[in-house]
Amino acid sequence: MPIVNPEVLIWARESMGFSTEEAAKKIGLHDGVRASAVKKLAAIETGEKAPTRPQLLKMSQQYKTPLLSLYMREPPIRSNRGEDFRTLPTELPPQDSAYLDVLIRDVQARQSLLKETLVQDDDAKPIQFVGTLRMEQGVKHATNMLRELLQFDLGAFRGQKTVADAFKYARGQVEATGVFVMLIGNLGSHHTTISTSTFRGFALADEIAPLIIINDQDAKSAWSFSLLHEIVHLLLAQTGVSNASADNQIEKFCNDVASEILLPAVELNEQAFEGDDVETLTSAINQFAMPQKISGRMVAYRLRRSGRITQQFWRKLNGHMDEQWLAAQERGREANRNSDNGPNYYVVRRYKLGNSLLNFTQRMMNTGALTATRAGFLLGVKPLKVHRLFQPTNAA
Repeated sequence: MPIVNPEVLIWARESMGFSTEEAAKKIGLHDGVRASAVKKLAAIETGEKAPTRPQLLKMSQQYKTPLLSLYMREPPIRSNRGEDFRTLPTELPPQDSAYLDVLIRDVQARQSLLKETLVQDDDAKPIQFVGTLRMEQGVKHATNMLRELLQFDLGAFRGQKTVADAFKYARGQVEATGVFVMLIGNLGSHHTTISTSTFRGFALADEIAPLIIINDQDAKSAWSFSLLHEIVHLLLAQTGVSNASADNQIEKFCNDVASEILLPAVELNEQAFEGDDVETLTSAINQFAMPQKISGRMVAYRLRRSGRITQQFWRKLNGHMDEQWLAAQERGREANRNSDNGPNYYVVRRYKLGNSLLNFTQRMMNTGALTATRAGFLLGVKPLKVHRLFQPTNAA
């Protein structure tokens, strides 16, 4: 059995907020003649006694972390949780925050394995652009820097057939810089869906394995904006979680850069949006946004930032657009319930993982640097399904 680092077990327990008393009970340790349940757990966490396989399985279940993550050489760096750039609504369900904590912990563990594998790869090179931007340099400087880094062609982006294709283009430009981009919006089932009010994106700033997570519960038209927003965080060397709020100064900066790339101010200023009521203006904004492959909410944000609409009216617009989006989601769910042909599991999984992560994992397996078990952990699937992910499939 592989050796378990006790510090990893402590990290997993504390990540769930369990005391040693709570954890000992949850993983089924009992008081004995020679030692209490707490002392038994303490012996495991100090390395005095090795955990048994059943105990590790129970820890994996109770600590909400994959079993393989308990075999990591060392805990993920605690600072990876980074800053919380969000402003959360007061009505946010408590379980959403708990789901987000589990998701971030899982992503941290997978990134640790990714980084470890990259370091062992002789071809791996540090990502030079992480931390090269400072906010005081301004939005214009940051926009030019990001355009050049990504070689972002706005015409090519808008020329794609669908918003999904446009995101695929933007994602490809980002992944070409060495950043891994994943789409994750739940913990493996629709019962654990995490709302965009809880998080829209997450960035792990690292010079070896920078990672961006996009919440795929959001509208596809918003994915590209979220992606560019998060890579600005990487330029600033900021690890953290974001949502739809624009109240934080850092979030405003990242929003301004991302939106300027997708909708330059000169174009916005040339556009006259008819209508002074919420419903009419929403319709005009959406008609303009669709061919640009961007979301109406991003256009509304630009109108607010430019002073063309008030803060109060912008909030009304956002509320109306949210209602439209929720209604569209429900129609989509209803259509899926009435359809016998659901999307192919492997097609969807490949799309969410991204070509960069899939290609790297396959190459590392071919060289023997990754076993099927470790590859499955990295990709978030069972080991037996790993090779199916590498088989050619139609694009999602």
